[in-house]
This record gives sequence, C-alpha cells and structure tokens, in this order.
Amino acid sequence: MDRRSVLKKTLTAGAAAGAATIAAPAISQGKMEWRMVTTWPKNFPGLGVGAENLAKRITTMSGGRLTVKVYSAGEMVPPLQALDAVINGTAEMSHGAAYYWQNKNPGLSFFTGVPYGMTSREFTAWVRFLGGQEIWDEIYDQFGVQGFLSGDTGTQAGGWFRKELKGLEDIKGLRFRTPGLGGQVWQKLGASVTNLAAGEIFQALQTGTLDAAEFVGPYNDLALGFYQIAKNYYFPSFIEPGLATEAVVNKSKYKALPADLQEIVRTACQAEYDNVSSDMFANDPRALKTLVEKHGVKTHQFPDSILEAGAKASAEVIGAVRDGDNALAKKTAESFISALALLRTRSESTDSPYIRAREKYFKI
Repeated sequence: MDRRSVLKKTLTAGAAAGAATIAAPAISQGKMEWRMVTTWPKNFPGLGVGAENLAKRITTMSGGRLTVKVYSAGEMVPPLQALDAVINGTAEMSHGAAYYWQNKNPGLSFFTGVPYGMTSREFTAWVRFLGGQEIWDEIYDQFGVQGFLSGDTGTQAGGWFRKELKGLEDIKGLRFRTPGLGGQVWQKLGASVTNLAAGEIFQALQTGTLDAAEFVGPYNDLALGFYQIAKNYYFPSFIEPGLATEAVVNKSKYKALPADLQEIVRTACQAEYDNVSSDMFANDPRALKTLVEKHGVKTHQFPDSILEAGAKASAEVIGAVRDGDNALAKKTAESFISALALLRTRSESTDSPYIRAREKYFKI
C-alpha cells in the first residue's frame, strides 16, 4: 500500500485555508450544524473513519436536526490543537485522545492508555460503572467541555524500531515517538521521547529525527507506511494495553441541546466506541499478515529485561501522579488503581486461563 494514497489529503491539505475561512455553524429552522475537528488524517483506518462514522450516526439518528461536519487534522486547526479549538469555540466537537492534553491535567492520561494498566474491557467497566466518567467530567468541567469514549483500539503494538532490541542497553538515547504516561515510562528506561501527530511520524522516521515510533497497531501502521523505514515490529505494547479515543463537545452547546439530542450524542459515541473495537480487532491481523508477507516486517516480543524494567517504571510513573499535588489527577489515579485491583481479579482468574488453555489444547 502506497502511504501517499492513504494520506494525500491529510494534515497540510487544508491548513493554509485557516479557521477564518470556515463558515460558522448553520442554524436554520431548528436544524444545527456542528464542526468536529480531529487529530487524525483524512480517511485514516479505524480512528479517522471512526470520527466520520460518529458524525454520520449523530446526523442520521437526529434526522438531520444536528448535522456534524468533520475536519481532518490540519483542515481547520493543527492536529494537537483540536481540544483547544473546542475550548475557545472554534469548533463544537473534537475527536482525539485524552492523553494528548496531559499538560492541562495529568489525570487526563488515565482516560486513554495507562502503562501496565487496564485492558479495554477493564477500562470500559471503570469508566461506565466504577466512577471513571464522573472524575473525567470533573477534569473537563474546568475547561467547559464534556468528554465521551469514542473508539477502542484494544491492546496496541509496541512500536517500530530500526534495530532489534536485545536488552535495556539498546534503549539508551533512542529517539522514540510515544505519548502520555507511557512516554514517561520510556524516558525512565533511557529513551529520548517526543510526541507527534499521526501524519508527522513518517517524515520524522524518514529523516532520522526518530529512531523508533509507536502509534497504534497493524491496521493503522500499515496505512502510515512505517514499514518502509523500520522493519522490527514489537508486540504487545506494555504502555497501551487498552487505548481509548475520545469525542469532546463544548459543554454549554451540549447542555443547550434538547434532551433527545443529548442522548443521541452520548449513545452515538458509545456505539462507535464499540464499533471501532470490532473494526480494529478484525483488521489488525489482516494488516499484520500483509506487513509480514508482502513487506518483510519482522515481529518480535520485548525481551524480559525490558518488560520487567517497564513494569517498575510504570509503577513509579503512576505512583508519582497519585502522590502529586494536583488534586484531580490524584483522585483519578486513586480511582484507577482501585478499579484495576478489582477488575484484574476477573481477567486473571477467568479470561487469561481460558486463553492459555485454548492456545495449548484447542486445534481446529
């Protein structure tokens, strides 16, 4: 797959037009148009398509009373300014990942992916039933926005590396793209970490600005073309075991909606969260097959020395948030840790033994 055919209308495509040329949202005869800015390239598999599907769901479910128009990364604002666009009123919605905004509150990292943290099923249980959404709301209330889960990648790939990793010594000084709390973990292991939007990673690898990068997994990474630069692909990620994307809406605009439209927005986000999960699960193995058989990618698991050191560093990073001075971040970490302690008892006593038994005994 030619990377340019997938990304030819991405980040820079509409950036020159600027926000000033974007029409204000339409309001006529009881109908409204909201603008959704995203962090994803146009037509990007899974995540970008998930944003498009979410917009279509809201438009269709509302009978056209609330139409959502999607702007891909760079078409209205730079990708990592999507949340700010909602906060300052440039757009009514954004679609991205909460840990991109951890500089606003460290607690936001817990609503995307936590190193050695919850799997997708555990995470969803925490957010929906064990108090996670309520704490998330407290954080975003400070900025006048409302967050909803909008996509689920499952356990991600660990990343693309030019050179094979034999042990911890191979991480020292490694220039690595990875965000959130996981980025702090890799820093503790000795890497030099930076965060870049999806459409910027390939060029950084190509020019040598980066030695390694992780984004999501085979379905997305095939489209981004990383295999053209780095051939060593590591599984699984220990820093993003169950990553979620978010849809964020301007809270005053959301509260001004009639009750049925509020419910449509909420339910559409929940439906697309689950839909993206199935999309990724179905297409990751297909994409990996292509990467290995067509493009000569070599898959690896991280050495035990890296996994063990990563676990220790993860505990330190999470503990630093729990013991820090930010009250809401501390509350988030405490809730997350408490929920993980409960939910892992089910995963480790029921799900994990079943997977091991199936792998060992069931052949068909």
